[in-house]
Amino acid sequence: MSALFFVGRQSFVTIHSDQVITTIRTNLESCILGKTFEIKLLMTTLLAGGHVLIEDVPGTGKTQLIKALARSMNGEYRRIQCNPDILPSDITGVSVFHPHEERFVFRPGPVMTHILLADEINRATTKTQSALLEVMEERNVTVDGVTYALPHPFMLCATQNPIDFEGTYMLPEAQLDRFMMKIRIGYPDEMTERTMLHAHQKGQPVDSLKPVTSMEEIVRIQQEVRLVHVSDAVMNYLLEIVRRTREHEGVLLGASPRASLAFLQAVKAYAYINDRNYVLPDDIKQLAPYVLGHRILLRPEARLDSLHADGVLQTILRQVYVPVSVER
Repeated sequence: MSALFFVGRQSFVTIHSDQVITTIRTNLESCILGKTFEIKLLMTTLLAGGHVLIEDVPGTGKTQLIKALARSMNGEYRRIQCNPDILPSDITGVSVFHPHEERFVFRPGPVMTHILLADEINRATTKTQSALLEVMEERNVTVDGVTYALPHPFMLCATQNPIDFEGTYMLPEAQLDRFMMKIRIGYPDEMTERTMLHAHQKGQPVDSLKPVTSMEEIVRIQQEVRLVHVSDAVMNYLLEIVRRTREHEGVLLGASPRASLAFLQAVKAYAYINDRNYVLPDDIKQLAPYVLGHRILLRPEARLDSLHADGVLQTILRQVYVPVSVER
């Protein structure tokens, strides 16, 4: 944005933030064709300070998308290829004894970075997956009783194959709840795939990407996002949707208070990306499936009736009254 923010008695001047966001999105769209909305969701998660889980079949560009994001921001980037043999210490790091200094020295793992890609996270065992819980929630890692802070900002981007694929493990509910959004890339249409084939004849487009901003600039924009205004009516609308997920007869486990906080920050970032300093009910309706869908656990009888989380959310969105007057 390039406008002046007014929130209560506070004011905040944004300087070319809209150009930064547009340039990053252009970079990403040059690598992953035809996925404008999915890229917008990824950018929303980044600016909201959250983590993202990308689920899809292999070969749809999940890894390339995250690599392009890291290159665009000139941030530190590490990638973990998850498999059943990977250990928690392979992610967090390990203390090794230094014979000359006669003491243990911490050797940081790949988690010490700005953008961490956990590729095919659901191929790792649940013990290894749990090593990321502290990382995602507190942005710290504890090894041998000593806590180390991660670089700021930090974002975990995890990819997973559909759970019916061979050799995959379901992520525990506590870990799913720490992902702000879960998105799917999907196959490109015929014209987009044809364009992709031509573009890749000269090599991977991500290899030629140049940084367009810095991590310091991203931190500044994240601070601006927190100043986006949410009226009482819109706040109540968001809360009512979350609470209905806990009360639906087909739901065993609804969205948590952590989900409410993530939802609020996500819609603020989404409004910001759309060049607004206030949240609309449409922002909430647009993001609800991506923020809440993976947090809803259905009852077994509901699954037998072919009910799914997206269907539950659509029913709730139709039932909840939408505020028509928005305080700005």
